[in-house]
Amino acid sequence: MATLHAATPADLGTILTFIRELAEYEREPNAVVATEASLMTSLFGDAPVAHAVIARDDETPVGFALYFFNFSTWLGKPGLYLEDLYVTPAARGHGVGKQLLTHLAGIAVARGCGRMEWAVLDWNAPAIEFYKAHGARPLDEWTVFRVTGDALPRLAAGSRIRCA
Repeated sequence: MATLHAATPADLGTILTFIRELAEYEREPNAVVATEASLMTSLFGDAPVAHAVIARDDETPVGFALYFFNFSTWLGKPGLYLEDLYVTPAARGHGVGKQLLTHLAGIAVARGCGRMEWAVLDWNAPAIEFYKAHGARPLDEWTVFRVTGDALPRLAAGSRIRCA
């Protein structure tokens, strides 16, 4: 059984390594532009916007989960959004993923969240089966939209909000 702990700034290198390994697995190895500095600001800065949990087998990091809180207007409650869950290939099949998922569910319940959700690539059958086995269900009636890259500042051009 792995031990879990809330990530600290000392874990930034590990988190970035896991993000890169996950991107490789998800067939997007060149898509990662995160840096330790950007993660430091987002996870441990003055106004953190996300949180991470590290799983270790003895002293060796074997996985992580990165999450943030959103809000459901229909439920009138916060939700926990799991951005990434990654377990190293050598540690898969040993319950680390379940430990991380269970831990996040505990955080969600403790924080009064009405739900916990995440996205899974449609070709990632092992992950889909893993999540289904733990009570998750796919939301086939929803389509995820994203605005990124040059499209984001183009969309924001009509806004009255100006950022430094």
